Amino acid sequence: MIQFLLSGPGLIGRKHAQLIAEHPDCALAAVVAPPSPERTKFAERYRVPAFSSIDEALSTQGISAAIISSPNAFHHEQVMACLSRQIPTLVEKPLTDHLDDAKRIVDAVERTGTPVLVGHHRSYSPLTKVALDFLKSERFGRMVALQGSALFYKPDQYFLDGPWRTRKGGGPILINLIHEIGLMREFAGEIAAVQTIAGHHAREFEVEDTVSISLEFKNGAIGTFLLSDAAVSWRSWEMTSGENPAYPHFPDATCYHFAGTNGALDFPSMLGKTYAPDTEKSWWKPFEDIQLEFRPADPLKLQLAHFVDVIRNGVAPQMSAEDGYRNLRVVEAIIAAAETKQQTLVE
Repeated sequence: MIQFLLSGPGLIGRKHAQLIAEHPDCALAAVVAPPSPERTKFAERYRVPAFSSIDEALSTQGISAAIISSPNAFHHEQVMACLSRQIPTLVEKPLTDHLDDAKRIVDAVERTGTPVLVGHHRSYSPLTKVALDFLKSERFGRMVALQGSALFYKPDQYFLDGPWRTRKGGGPILINLIHEIGLMREFAGEIAAVQTIAGHHAREFEVEDTVSISLEFKNGAIGTFLLSDAAVSWRSWEMTSGENPAYPHFPDATCYHFAGTNGALDFPSMLGKTYAPDTEKSWWKPFEDIQLEFRPADPLKLQLAHFVDVIRNGVAPQMSAEDGYRNLRVVEAIIAAAETKQQTLVE
């Protein structure tokens, strides 16, 4: 059995604990969190010891893997503590809340030879795989443009449960947009430059609540993305994918539209259009309709299975520390562009 340490038994941490308990080769062995009635209740439920520091937890016998789902500010310290003991680690996105710290983790992975996965779990979704297969096909052609959105309303309790989410380093750019950056890099390639408009007039927190972004990809494609955690809408991955039953599901809605030189795709409804091979491409010509098929599966469960494969068989991480660093580099550019009101190069 792989003995897991879990740091941060919050929203996503509790889901990790559930999946560990359901996996035949995994067991939860320790939890790390500040002392609280919630921590006590969680530890008692899973019958594991609770610790206030990760160093204390790692000093116990038998820990062979770690999942870090603590607040962003603790990611660097806790991942580095695991790497110093050569403990394979899955850290929730973002990799860290500072780019320099993310680079230190990448360097430590190379130095120690210890794998780190970053929790961009949507990469494991069957939806993502099916879409990528189409986007790489002749039916789609070369990517020209994409539109994306993550629009939703987080309740007040979300911020009361985690006041750090109202302060710098805890806003929707780092918590939510980081997911989308990873996806857009997969869908359309590396991002070269960004322009950003950000505001916080809806909630008036220290952090942003609404963001508009223009993206230029290295392959020449152009994209736009709209983000808000204070807008009543259903145009987000959570509400369109149907992968998390905690959210309402709108199966006919989309959160991405991809347009290529031969075809287009709405995602995740998987409705596409393309021209027949013998048809002249023109806005006056009719399309062929496409409905891409897929078999639903829980991407978090698939991510854990992949992590086990990394630990047991030495498989390379699908979403590595380097990927986490690259995603964070784009996020840093988006934040800088919001502050300067100018286009910002990612590199």
